[in-house]
Amino acid sequence: MRPLTGDDWRSELQDLAVRIGRRVNLMEVCGTHTVALFRTGLRDLLPANVRMISGPGCPVCVTAQRHIDAAIRLAGLPGVILATYGDMLRVPGRLGSLESQRASGATVRVVQSARGAVQLARDHPDRQVVFLAVGFETTAPATAVALLEAQREGLRNFGVLVCHKLVVPAMEALLADADHCIDGFLCPGHVSVIIGADAYRPIVRRHRRPCVIAGFESGDMARAIAALLRQVHDGRAALENLYPAVVSSRGNRAAQRLLAEVFEPADGPWRALGDIPRSTLALRPRFQRFDAMQRFALRLGRDDDHPACRCGEVIMGRVEPDACPLFANGCDPLRPVGPCMVSGEGTCAAWFKYGGRARPTQPAAHGATPERVGPGVRP
Repeated sequence: MRPLTGDDWRSELQDLAVRIGRRVNLMEVCGTHTVALFRTGLRDLLPANVRMISGPGCPVCVTAQRHIDAAIRLAGLPGVILATYGDMLRVPGRLGSLESQRASGATVRVVQSARGAVQLARDHPDRQVVFLAVGFETTAPATAVALLEAQREGLRNFGVLVCHKLVVPAMEALLADADHCIDGFLCPGHVSVIIGADAYRPIVRRHRRPCVIAGFESGDMARAIAALLRQVHDGRAALENLYPAVVSSRGNRAAQRLLAEVFEPADGPWRALGDIPRSTLALRPRFQRFDAMQRFALRLGRDDDHPACRCGEVIMGRVEPDACPLFANGCDPLRPVGPCMVSGEGTCAAWFKYGGRARPTQPAAHGATPERVGPGVRP
């Protein structure tokens, strides 16, 4: 593959787009890619018929409403310290948010790592510390390390609300929708470091969708988009790793062993995507005494999102943020209604920060409206 240098990439992408001759929908799975596409200006420099659509790659955004509500209930229990990453504080639930609970007197602490939550348990032996464990395969190994430490030290006041998600099952769930519009995937760099490039082979083999792994600089992403367009033009589907300096075929085996020791795959809920088989992580039997839901005899409730919020459709790539009636009209980073406006990796937050608006495109296949990213036609 000829490398793109200087200003070559724009003419290269334009030439490929013209030769394809139809609208192409490429999904960036990772929230960091979403932000980088805006931050570098690359998204707005793509050919008019090439649309990047954001996928379920923001861990805050895909955490199911029932888990947010459970975390808020835990934070309100006497004697509990709820430890979490900062992005989770302002995610709205049916009972407010962790931030509002803290304002009402609950003890909610922001930690930089799962081990920080373990340290809180050491420092406060008279309190129950619950860590809200969110994130994909990138953060789950750190939770595993924290649980191993807590077990080794015999900490009885440390627990975890496990909300970890697995990326590839979510990609498969999107492709199982008969009306999906995805022509190819810009695969996440950070997650791929852990799971390895080979993890995407089922997407290529079973679903015939190109998968290209890339870093986060503009040149990295431009080369990946060009690689995807070449495959779409040629009518083929292959796995390409354009981030070989950090992503290997098999991934980080040490991190994978940690995950396998502490967790096992389980069916679980995603915001908007519903319950996806073997898409979440559950504690193995010998670690279940750390399960906060069991310890406090809580049950998950129902998902009850704001009726006007279209965050779920944004997560699934069905609409862009400005299709939501609340976008910048009652929902903004200071007053978020949905999690996509809260997280630093949220699509709505990126659109708001960088002035994203729908660009004119060629008519979508099958008569889709400009608001709806319509089904793509395979070459």
